[in-house]
Amino acid sequence: MRVFIGFDSREGVAVNVLTDSIQAKASRPVQIAQVRLSQLEGVYQRPKNPLQSTEFSFSRFLVPWLCNFEGWALFIDADMVCLGDIAELWDLRDHQYAIQVVKHQHHCEAGLKFQGEPQTPYERKNWTSVMLFNCSRCRVLTPELVNSASGLHLHQLRWLKDEEIGSLPPQWNVLVGVQPVPQDARILHYTLGGPWFEDCKSMVLADRWHEAHRALNHPIPF
Repeated sequence: MRVFIGFDSREGVAVNVLTDSIQAKASRPVQIAQVRLSQLEGVYQRPKNPLQSTEFSFSRFLVPWLCNFEGWALFIDADMVCLGDIAELWDLRDHQYAIQVVKHQHHCEAGLKFQGEPQTPYERKNWTSVMLFNCSRCRVLTPELVNSASGLHLHQLRWLKDEEIGSLPPQWNVLVGVQPVPQDARILHYTLGGPWFEDCKSMVLADRWHEAHRALNHPIPF
């Protein structure tokens, strides 16, 4: 199972907590990599857009290229914590699709979110925060396209036909503070800002993230 986590230099602790939460609950071996701009010099050459709120806003679409357009790969935003076995998500791979996502209906107002970053409303918002890539069917995502296409073209998945976009169960990308949290939530997504930020300490379900943070620092001996 190949998993790529978006890396933002302000969220190093979040990446580490997410990584450990995935590994701690996985029933099968997981290979986890980070999408870091420092490791993509000469490949990712897109200038920073004032509307992007993280360093990996667009570099996430290089995952199929990083996999040499072979096999499957999962991309996950850094601002999440995993509560379930990632193997259950991996087993949802369906070869009739090029990509599978949770198809949120997230309607927000323009404004600010964590750290004063812009909150930008657009169709299919948050669909690309968890993406199960069928890499061989995503060959259009070359570095050239990722560096030049508009943000909406990439994030609204306009580089695919609608019938190539499959659905994932909503439990695998639950938007904390935006929608009700089901009892069987598998991935909590702190899209409005996570408790690792000073201005988001009181975020809804902050205790679940702090619990995962403590588990990382104080693992249960076997």
